[in-house]
Amino acid sequence: MNSTTKTIEILVSPDGKITVQTMGFAGDSCRQATRSLEQALGQMEREQLTAEFHRASADQRQDTSTR
Repeated sequence: MNSTTKTIEILVSPDGKITVQTMGFAGDSCRQATRSLEQALGQMEREQLTAEFHRASADQRQDTSTR
């Protein structure tokens, strides 16, 4: 998978637990991309942010501080 590929993976376990995982999104764009899915699936139990989310956020902060 190249770095520009964006993927949303939805996993349903045998007990009905649903996991939504994103890959290839920068910063908060993953939340925007999954918002409608999360609303359709119901109450979110917890959110676990990845290193990719934080790394992209740091890159965005750096970009705005150099302008």
